[in-house]
Amino acid sequence: MHPKRASFAGQVAVVTGAASGIGAALAEQLAAAGARVALLDRDVEGARRVAAPLPPDHAMALGCDVCDPAACDEVIAQVQRRWGGIDLLVNNAGISHHSAFEDTEVDVIRKVMDVNFYGAVHCTDAALPSIIERRGVIVAVSSVAGFAPLVGRTGYAASKHALHGFFDSLREELTERGVGVLIVCPSFTRTAIDTSALSGSGARLGTGRSTVGRQADPQHVAAAILRAVARRKKRLVLSPVGVASLWLSRVAPGVYARLMRATQASSRPG
Repeated sequence: MHPKRASFAGQVAVVTGAASGIGAALAEQLAAAGARVALLDRDVEGARRVAAPLPPDHAMALGCDVCDPAACDEVIAQVQRRWGGIDLLVNNAGISHHSAFEDTEVDVIRKVMDVNFYGAVHCTDAALPSIIERRGVIVAVSSVAGFAPLVGRTGYAASKHALHGFFDSLREELTERGVGVLIVCPSFTRTAIDTSALSGSGARLGTGRSTVGRQADPQHVAAAILRAVARRKKRLVLSPVGVASLWLSRVAPGVYARLMRATQASSRPG
């Protein structure tokens, strides 16, 4: 099913981290599918650039630091004032770090948790009454690191594991009320998350990581997410690497760990 054929016409969607990467691709495809889309990002100028070519009555860019619950409440209220409610919330905003735990300041772990986990909690809390009323869908963009270990990313993996615990449990609380909850686990994707990743001291690294397999195109990832939303799926694991990691980490965790350490060792700073 192409996203343009999915039933997004007339729906209202909120996408966090919409200034680039998967978030920008989702906003573009949702608008093309007939949805009205609020693009949220701390980089409001970047979000405006993404929104500029979209139909003006179907897109609005809003500055929002998802770490600030009051800011999340305000932008969600603004979306509801303009468009009446929210049918789809995509918690996509995220940050990473590249550093072994012994070389990482605890404040870096806290920052990653604040953005990746609490940012999703804040936005979900603000939008939840409307999503329940409209029997909508909540999406949490996780990672292979959400179900398997990853060296040099202790804080990142912790934040993504936390997303799984929270949103899997939330799904069970809301399933009888008609609300869908989808957890998405992309593998290596061509986005800025790695060039904007933090070092162990909290400085921006500005360099990428070692990858396994071919990096996915954000447009392809976004299309797969929208197909999964339309089908009310509970989990979406993308790419052969992601699927292999899921099964290996469960049925042969020692094999997974050896392969993961071998492929990721070169990405450990120092």
